Amino acid sequence: MPSPSRGRDGATAAGPDTAPPARELTRQRVIEAAIALLTSGGRDAVTTRAVADAAGLQPPAIYRLFGDKDGLLDAVAEHGFATFLASKQVDPDPRDPIEDLRAGWDVAVEFGLANPALYTLMYSEPARSGSAAFRTGMEILMGRIRRLAAGGWLRVDEELAAQTIHAMARGAVLTWLSLPEDRRDPALFTTLRESMVAAVTNQEPAVRDAGPAGAARALRAALPEQTPLSSAERYLLREWLNRLATEG
Repeated sequence: MPSPSRGRDGATAAGPDTAPPARELTRQRVIEAAIALLTSGGRDAVTTRAVADAAGLQPPAIYRLFGDKDGLLDAVAEHGFATFLASKQVDPDPRDPIEDLRAGWDVAVEFGLANPALYTLMYSEPARSGSAAFRTGMEILMGRIRRLAAGGWLRVDEELAAQTIHAMARGAVLTWLSLPEDRRDPALFTTLRESMVAAVTNQEPAVRDAGPAGAARALRAALPEQTPLSSAERYLLREWLNRLATEG
């Protein structure tokens, strides 16, 4: 059987689903070198030649591993999302879902403040929202939001809540980073966090009893007489709500 070929960067060529350890180690070394340059000198410092020198490679190796500089920057951003994801602490059943929301928001802000150059790269282009780690992070956020909804705390649609929470955390960090140091007031984060909480949650839960039965009773009590539903649809809805309220 023919032996696998080796590239100039020392990595063994293989199929797309069987990336060998040597190639992955080289790839990781390049990403770490790019992050170091990004942190010390900003985005302009991340040139293919500078990254290759820092990683102990020839510049063509960067193109073989990442395609081009944009591919390298995408890989750096993906690494950032994965690192942020690893910092998240997920409680599947928090005692206080609103405090859990605050805690998650604080983690996002703290990551941005600890990694300003990397954070700016991660969120500088909307297309990077397609990152696998980014999507996993948003799924964690949606889990927090669904727990709020199930407890009757959510005051807006789940998708709008997710967009609001994400936008306010990202905006808080990027605004802070854009300010001169003498104009940075830590109260910005507390103010925006509490504004976010007020925007997406109720002060008191609309559903007293968690679960389908409590939700059905709350909806049944709040259902107005005048609705866009026909009389037959209202009858069916009330029948379904009654069944859920007693059997849920």
